[in-house]
Amino acid sequence: MKRSDIPNFITFVRILLVAPILVLMVKQSFGWALVLFAIAGVSDAVDGFLAKHYGWTSRLGSVIDPLADKLLLVSSYLVLTWLALIPVWVLLFVLVRDVVILVGAIGYHFRFGHYDMEPSLVSKVNTLMQIILVCSVMLSQAALPFEPILLLGLNCLVAITSLASGVHYVWVWGGRAWHASRGRSSS
Repeated sequence: MKRSDIPNFITFVRILLVAPILVLMVKQSFGWALVLFAIAGVSDAVDGFLAKHYGWTSRLGSVIDPLADKLLLVSSYLVLTWLALIPVWVLLFVLVRDVVILVGAIGYHFRFGHYDMEPSLVSKVNTLMQIILVCSVMLSQAALPFEPILLLGLNCLVAITSLASGVHYVWVWGGRAWHASRGRSSS
């Protein structure tokens, strides 16, 4: 393995952590699930730092890193909703946003070709809010019960940022598609 492969290796390890995290959640061992979730988060920061700082980026890494993040977050939301710890309506906001972005990305790829998905500030805020909600729910279940109004507020923030992020992606990529189609029709 070359040094430049280290970020992708770390990402694969993060993917392997998803199953134990979910099993621990289902068994309601939220303290340990939170520890592994935190390790996954730190590994995401480490592989990102290594890739950017040393230029160890790759097309594979640009695909698997966000997929690893989505796999961990979406599966966590599914399990926590199944356990009735996150409301179904929040899960729907999270899933609809991701499906809209995925369908749009696939459509853009087949219609216009290669593109690089760069996360927007709104998307980064949304991801941060999703992580905070998952960690807060697990922490509340493990050791430090949160006031219901605080968890409701976090649920609402995740719904709002999911909606804002989804609308932003549709706006930006819809505009790019519109400009790309106009460029094709004028040639």
